[in-house]
Amino acid sequence: MEFLYEYGLFLAKTATFVIAIAAIILISVAAAVKPKSKKGEIEIDDLSEQLDDLKNNFIESTLSKKALKAHHKAQKNEAKKTTDEESKPRLYVIDFNGSMDAHEVDSLREEITAIISIADPKQDKVLVRLESGGGVVHGYGLAASQLQRLKDKGIHLSVAIDKVAASGGYMMACVADEIVAAPFAIVGSIGVIAQIPNFNKILKKNDVDFEQITAGEFKRTLTLFGENTDKAREKFKDEIEQTHDLFKQFVSSQRPSLDINLVATGEHWFATQAIGKGLVDKIQTSDDTLLSHQNERQIYKVHYKIKKSLSDKFAIGLSNTVNKTGISLVSRFKGLNP
Repeated sequence: MEFLYEYGLFLAKTATFVIAIAAIILISVAAAVKPKSKKGEIEIDDLSEQLDDLKNNFIESTLSKKALKAHHKAQKNEAKKTTDEESKPRLYVIDFNGSMDAHEVDSLREEITAIISIADPKQDKVLVRLESGGGVVHGYGLAASQLQRLKDKGIHLSVAIDKVAASGGYMMACVADEIVAAPFAIVGSIGVIAQIPNFNKILKKNDVDFEQITAGEFKRTLTLFGENTDKAREKFKDEIEQTHDLFKQFVSSQRPSLDINLVATGEHWFATQAIGKGLVDKIQTSDDTLLSHQNERQIYKVHYKIKKSLSDKFAIGLSNTVNKTGISLVSRFKGLNP
């Protein structure tokens, strides 16, 4: 019996080892092999059909047989009067859930390119359901520029904010012809922040030298490990102020009726407060915005799906986890501050 036990244990260890090696080989091969197909593709969801199905399912579950029969008859009569789907003006919907590095702009540019290629500026509209607390300046600057492409083509653009569009998120939102926000959505935060830890004192305490060689007086201002000077701090602050001025100029150009000095303090507001300051145009959820277009427009959701390798999926998953952890910690220590 002892022999069988030892033999079974040996087999289990061997099998575990073989499976582990096979898994490592598969992951390595998957990461190394480049996909032969295109990078991604546009997906279209018929939101009008989904909304109609939701409505019909509810009606069929609640009406009596007699009332349901009358309802179906009324629907048929109405269908004869209404125009064909193809002649209806269209509403194209894009979802943008922005992260700190704004990598979602890669999909956004493809979605907008697709819409521009088929939309009729005279009658079609675009709705962007936006959620972002902001992030890197260059990333959100590019995202705002992508939305500007729609405006440049004469396509009416609305942005709906259900939770938050602050800082870089509001930089995107302000491009819209109309900004719609849920009552407790957070908007604003027209400001710039940069922070960096400095470990120079710890290095000195432990007799560790740090060498940094640059060409150009301000190639590097504040550093992680070097000793920061007042001159470097002033230069760094000046760069932040320049960025803030550009941010204010951009918002002013998009919403000229704003008192920019009043709203560009870095503060954020709930939508019910922000509407009085001119930061938003209407208090409404994105759901009600869609319903308001249901009868008169054919609604399509446009999504660019990127084909990811196994290594990409792992990296993005890790990035999203870090993002969510950071947001959770900020929310815990700073309440509702974005």
